This record gives sequence, structure tokens and C-alpha cells, in this order.
Amino acid sequence: MNGKTLIIAEAGVNHNGSLEMAKQLIEVAAKAGADFVKFQTFSADLIVTKFAKKADYQIRPDASENLQYQMLRQLELSKEMLKELIAYSRKLEIKFLSTGFDIEDINLLIELGQRIFKVPSGEITNLPLLRYVGQLEAAVILSTGMSSLGEVEAALEILERSGTPRSKVTLLHCTSEYPAKLSEVNLRAMISMRDAFGISVGYSDHTKGIEVPIAAVALGASIIEKHFTLDPNLPGPDHQASLNPDELTAMILSIRNIEKALGDGIKRPTAGEVKNKFASRRSLVANCFIKIGDIFTTQNIAIKRPGMGISPMRLDEVMGKVARRDYLPDELIDL
Repeated sequence: MNGKTLIIAEAGVNHNGSLEMAKQLIEVAAKAGADFVKFQTFSADLIVTKFAKKADYQIRPDASENLQYQMLRQLELSKEMLKELIAYSRKLEIKFLSTGFDIEDINLLIELGQRIFKVPSGEITNLPLLRYVGQLEAAVILSTGMSSLGEVEAALEILERSGTPRSKVTLLHCTSEYPAKLSEVNLRAMISMRDAFGISVGYSDHTKGIEVPIAAVALGASIIEKHFTLDPNLPGPDHQASLNPDELTAMILSIRNIEKALGDGIKRPTAGEVKNKFASRRSLVANCFIKIGDIFTTQNIAIKRPGMGISPMRLDEVMGKVARRDYLPDELIDL
């Protein structure tokens, strides 16, 4: 997970249970230039009780029921659907990921060839799942929404004790609200986790718009994850907090531009600056007619553009020396 920022276009459950819509989401992610397109693999029977209520953001005014189970049942991806989506992603030359929510899901994804595993924010306290993912000794993306620093540390320790070193883990700062308020994003927490644990960090964004993930890249995020949809007005729990296709493209383009602007951190003149240096800097020049044998003083030396002669930083070195030839006014001084 080194090098350029890895951009995960989070399709999530925005396929609404439709294989065709899922393929369209893959097309959008590939066209936008994302590195990965990511879905979610789960079984409603394993993940939720029959009586668990929806989160507030999942409740739609036109919904006939407010329980999670029926909603999630409609959003499951079967093994055959996953196979087809993986093949389609490969065809469009975009990498495929899916988040597994239970050990059974992880095993299915392993069977289908996945080698990077995302632990979602809601599972950061799921001890058996963390142990199972940890013993795989694979690359892990650990999302930290709703977590304290202590809970993040506990999850990391479980992964480590199970076999996955911290060097293989990337922590994603996240605000688990849909959409998240800008006042609650707290991007500096991403930096705090990096400093506290000494490992790579990234950002999973649930805000509206594209500004915050771009800022996260400027702050050092190695991974950006962002929900997207074919249409924010579609029915379903996550569409309203997702980017439309044009916004996803704009976000990725902006992130790639920011990467170029960040550079390598070495302070030196650029090629573009070098050609401007002579025109912008100054040199020591004659302030008046100077005869051979005259002494250079602050009265007969001026500091003017262009910067093609002796630098003004050498003024003290020049003062008191004897002119070895005549100088016309504004002529560059030499020694």
C-alpha cells in the first residue's frame, strides 16, 4: 500500500441488489480512474437480528418498515454475483474489493481470490473477526469510525497477536454519519493515529462533496475511500451520502493533481524557477561612474536586477576592495 494514494470507489450496497446496476457502478469507477471498486459481502442472517432497527440515516419517509433485516436481505450479493462482478472488474482493468462482515464472508472472498481485507468501522470491536483476519497475515484496512484511540489500539493489538504486523495495516479515519457534518470530521485525528501508532493512515469519507478527501490527501492519507452512486436520488440507505459519477471523477482528478503538487519535499529551485531567477534577483552594480582604482563603498555600489552578477549576499566581501577597471552606471560589478 505504498506509493500514490489508493482510491477506493465504494459502491457498497448502492447496487440495490441488482447485478446490472452493480456492473454499471464498476463501469463508473473504472472510467473515473479509481484504483479499486469495493462492494460489501454479508448475510443478513449472520449480521443482524430480526428486530434490529435501522440507523436514523437509513430510514426513508416512504419506507414500509424500519428494520435492518429485510433491507439487508435485499442487498446481499451471492457467490455467483460476486464471481461475475470480479470478472467484470478484471475486464475493465479495475481492482475488485469487498468488505466481509463475518468469518464466512471472509472465507468466501478468500476462495474468490481476495488478498486485502477491509474491517469496517462497525466490526472494530468484533473480537473473533479481528482474530480471524489477523491470522491471515494479509494486508488489512481497518476503518475506525465511532472509535476512541484506545479502541483502535485494542483492535491493532488483536491483529498483531493473531499474526498480522502493524506494517501491513492501514488505519482509516472515518466519521460514521451519513452524511457526516464538516464540524465532526476532525481530520487531524488521522494524523494523531499516524503519530500514535507509527503506521499508514487514510480516510473513509462520508461528507457531501469532494473537499474533505482532497484535504486528507494533502495531510498524508495513503488511502481514500468514498461512496458513489449512479444517482443520489435512488432508494436505498447510502445513495444520498454518495457522489454522483461526475463528482467521483472530479474528486479523483483533484487528488491526482494534489499528489503532483505535494512533490518529494526537497526544497530546491524547480526548472521553472531557474529560468526566472536572473530576472527576479539582484546583483551588485555601479551606482555611478567608477574609475579604476576607486574604492567600492555603499555610495558607489547599488543593488539592482538582473541577478546575473555578484550576489548582494557578498556585499560585505566587496566593500573596501579596489576597482580594477572603470564601470559605467548600472554596469555589473566583478572582482
